[in-house]
Amino acid sequence: MSYRKFLADQLFTGHSLHTNAGLVLISDPSGMILDIVPEQDAGDDILRLDGLLSPGFINAHCHLELSHMRGQIPEHTGLVDFVFNVVTQRHLPEAEIRDAIDRAENEMRENGIVGVGDICNTALTLAQKQKENLAYYNFVEVSGWAPAVAAERYAKAAEQCALFRNESSGRAVLVPHAPYSVSDPLWTLLQQGFGRQTISMHNQETAFEDELFLSGTGGFSRMYEMMKLDTSFFQPTGKSSLASSISRFADAGKLLLVHNTFTGAQDLDLLAASGLEAYLCLCINANLYIENAVPPVELFRKYGNTMVVGTDSLASNHSLSILDELKSIAQHFPQVPMSEMLQWATLNGAKALQMDDVAGSFDKGKRPGIILLQQAPGKIETVTTVQRIL
Repeated sequence: MSYRKFLADQLFTGHSLHTNAGLVLISDPSGMILDIVPEQDAGDDILRLDGLLSPGFINAHCHLELSHMRGQIPEHTGLVDFVFNVVTQRHLPEAEIRDAIDRAENEMRENGIVGVGDICNTALTLAQKQKENLAYYNFVEVSGWAPAVAAERYAKAAEQCALFRNESSGRAVLVPHAPYSVSDPLWTLLQQGFGRQTISMHNQETAFEDELFLSGTGGFSRMYEMMKLDTSFFQPTGKSSLASSISRFADAGKLLLVHNTFTGAQDLDLLAASGLEAYLCLCINANLYIENAVPPVELFRKYGNTMVVGTDSLASNHSLSILDELKSIAQHFPQVPMSEMLQWATLNGAKALQMDDVAGSFDKGKRPGIILLQQAPGKIETVTTVQRIL
């Protein structure tokens, strides 16, 4: 058997960071991890690299199918106008959309991403995913605020989900879009498929979301009016949006809450009491793009929440780069150790997407991808770069 041997200044295994330890990472030519050994035990033909070796990144939340919308929506519109613009502007000839999807996936590969939790409102990404360039967990997202359309929306999404399951190598599951876009009858239909799956949901991305459920007021009323939706059926719960929906996930294998920009301590208390295996996904550059706000990362750390990292879409971000997300996190929360952030972006993400049997860490037998971070002397800086090694 031939071997690939890598020695860098720093080695992040997915579990821990080793600095100047003289540890050699050994893989086979396909990238399967064989061992990590001291340099004196590694033999010859060691490739010496300047920088930090890490498992490939996991992008826990992406909308690949919106890649054609790069730069179309101005920054800082707020979520209500952003959602309305996506709904009304996303339609272009399929050939243009597919070309943008191909370019965006290649961008993710070049940026060291090996696995993606991808939101699918359509089947437009299916052909790209059949190439198996990246590993995907397909979240076939369902929305329908009016109770009367629940059965129709569910049936259409179920057909699409079956298509992803049968014609691509990635997993696929039906998930709710957000508490403000799923009716009670639609929740009931969705819940029957939650068992043992990772279920994703956009959560508290704007302050208006809680306002809707607490009092029935706020910006979402304007959005429903713009979309000509009848909301006469809706009765506020008097609780936050997360408190109003958390019981729906009792049968989920894992819960992936995305954005969490306005999630507070009471919500985290509720989440802890739920017993759910929950992951909080940070998409800080999208939060800055849309709401010009950042999630309360230090509060999440105080509560011991398990965090992962996503890019959201090119409609709401300037790049599909986990490293760019880490740079923003480091800028706004400089007290977070680099090793902790790297774990969010690798092993935690792999666990959230149920890919940790093959990705997320340099454990023997895995094929997690091997990337090199350069100019990261103990912390992620604006000049830090990423290179895909294997």
